[in-house]
Amino acid sequence: MQNSIATFIPGAHTLPSSLREFITEKSVIVRSPGRINLIGEHTDYNGGFVLPAAINKAVYMVMNERVDNGIHLHAIDLHENYITSVTDLQESVESSWPNYVLGVVDQFLKAGAVLKGFDMAFTADIPIGAGLSSSAAVECATAKALNEMFGVGFDTLTMVRLSQKAENEYVGVQCGIMDQFASMFGKKNHVIKLDCRSLEYDYEPFNMNGIKIVLFDTGVKHSLGSSEYNVRRQQCEKGVALIQQHLSEVRSLRDATPAMLDQYVLTEDVHVYIRCRYVVEEIQRLLAACVDLEANDMEAFGKKMYETHFGLSKLYEVSCDELDYLVEHVQHNPHVLGARMMGGGFGGCTINLVEEEAVNQLIEETATAYRNAMKLDLKAYVVSIEDGTSVLK
Repeated sequence: MQNSIATFIPGAHTLPSSLREFITEKSVIVRSPGRINLIGEHTDYNGGFVLPAAINKAVYMVMNERVDNGIHLHAIDLHENYITSVTDLQESVESSWPNYVLGVVDQFLKAGAVLKGFDMAFTADIPIGAGLSSSAAVECATAKALNEMFGVGFDTLTMVRLSQKAENEYVGVQCGIMDQFASMFGKKNHVIKLDCRSLEYDYEPFNMNGIKIVLFDTGVKHSLGSSEYNVRRQQCEKGVALIQQHLSEVRSLRDATPAMLDQYVLTEDVHVYIRCRYVVEEIQRLLAACVDLEANDMEAFGKKMYETHFGLSKLYEVSCDELDYLVEHVQHNPHVLGARMMGGGFGGCTINLVEEEAVNQLIEETATAYRNAMKLDLKAYVVSIEDGTSVLK
């Protein structure tokens, strides 16, 4: 190992110190960020738009080529190791974290990449379980490192698709593509307007002057989450099917209008109608929010975040008492431009746009109030919007 890596790694001082013992002159070093989603929740599987961004909390990974076909993985933060082989990949049963790496290896091999053995170590400052997509960050870091080390030549979108398939097929989580896309394609001080149907995207400016993004972590994850997620997908599909009986060109709720819902869904199933109404309104709300960003009207954008939370809580019903409390607590605070629950629901974080000078006081007051009301400690993360997955060396 080297005594001074700063001589051949630009910006080496920014690397977590725990990584340095694994670095050699031939190492590939990758940073892969977590993500937030500003607006557009539960729209991805309905063919709509999302508005994610990469953040300044990330996975840092060091990869070194081996002379044999062995794969030696080391999770620094967990103090755990896992060993397998490129020629005989063995899924990890006792710990899940190796599978986010091995799933990407598996997808690379299926896509025709020629890989050799490697040593890999990683650490992260992405809070686990807060809905910031630490798993996607690990997958994207692995894809980027493999691509670089072995000269595979996959383009960024291919790596995004393979990372998503790794989670779908190897890990067994049926996630959409937003998390991996945001991690790979993130751009500093911009959000990504991603069309989840076509995967076409644009960058929208996100003016952070005088504003901070604050995440309040409820510290809970209710067990309803996965089962209710599947129910919501089925309800949306039923709404589309009811419309298709009259309008065959409607392929998803992306194509639906409020008038269609009123005419063809409301009369058949009120429950399904309410769910679909949220999604249709959210897709329209996101498009209007992009106009706000282009006009640098952050107050208008913030108001739409509150509207999104109301829809998620009252129409889509994927919120919970803890999330609702945190949004309601800040709703009338003049220093908070907007707030909503973020992610699939039933726990996780709220995302808040807060005037910079009020951040510390808001965190302190909200933590005290939350502890008194919910008997839970509140974690707060102040994040900024940064570039996506990149090779540091």
